[in-house]
Formats: sequence, C-alpha cells, structure tokens
Amino acid sequence: MVSIIVDENLLLRTYEVDDADALFNAINESRSHLHTWLPWVGATTKPEHSLQFIQLSHQQLNNQEGLALGIFYNGNIIGGVGMHDWDQVTKRAQIGYWISKGYEGRGIINKCLSKLIAYLFDKLTLNKVEIHFIPQNKRSAKVAARLGFKTEGIIRQSTMRNGMPEDMVVTGLLRSEFTP
Repeated sequence: MVSIIVDENLLLRTYEVDDADALFNAINESRSHLHTWLPWVGATTKPEHSLQFIQLSHQQLNNQEGLALGIFYNGNIIGGVGMHDWDQVTKRAQIGYWISKGYEGRGIINKCLSKLIAYLFDKLTLNKVEIHFIPQNKRSAKVAARLGFKTEGIIRQSTMRNGMPEDMVVTGLLRSEFTP
C-alpha cells in the first residue's frame, strides 16, 4: 500500500476495497464534468465497477505495472491520480488525474501531482514521466506546463472521444528537469 501526505488536509493513498462506494459516488457526482475528457467515466455506471477498478489496481501495483491513488481531502475521496504504462526498461510511465468538479481551481491537482512525481522519481527511480491529453483540454495543458512538462509532439488521431478520432498531445518531464 502506498500513502503520500500532500499537506495537512490532503492525502494520496492506494484505494482499499472499502473505498468502492465512495469512489463511485465521487465519480458519479461529477459525471458530466469528467466524461468530457475521460472515456472510462462512461463505463463506470455502478459501484461494482469501482470495486473492479480497485481490485485491478491492486494487481497492477503488485505486478509493477501501475499505481492508482485516491485523493483524500479530510478523509473524503475527491479525485484520483495514477501512473500507468509503466515501462521498466526505459524507466518511463504516464500519469493521469481527475478531480471532482467542486474542487477544481484550488491547486489541488498541482500539489498532488508534484508529490506523486517526486515519489515516482525518488522511490520508483523513474527517469521520465509523461502526461497525454487532447488539445481541447486546456486545463490539462496548464497543469502540465505549471509542473514543467515540455510538449514533445502531437500524435494525430491516436485516441477516440465520443466515437470520433482525436489527436493526442504528449508532454514529458525528465527526472533531471524536476524541481519539487
């Protein structure tokens, strides 16, 4: 289990099975907000889906394939951060994140990602972290820029959103570029 203290109110920690209902409720309450950018939201239609996600995330952590952490604000789930596509050979992975609509604009994602990135570089000895997002997601572009990520390119029509092909912006941050 992973637990990272962000500040006196914020904690990142591995989801537990008992978090399934609270995780589903946090997603469900911000469904229309999240669905615009995250295709998995449409497939999360009942608490059992959140439970399955938590169980899968435990397997991925055990297999060193990924890491999924809840963002807990005063003990309540308000979002999530994670690392996926973990390449052990190149020491590279992608990170993703989401936050409930009511907690946007408070700098929470930036604080949480800064702590996550420090953990990935220091504890997991990654050399590179990437954030991928579609060009229309201006908020993710700002998050990446504030954290020091550099735009490395655009992969044309490499993802689907609402049944339509979309471009994907790839940004990256090297361990040597990171300043916590």
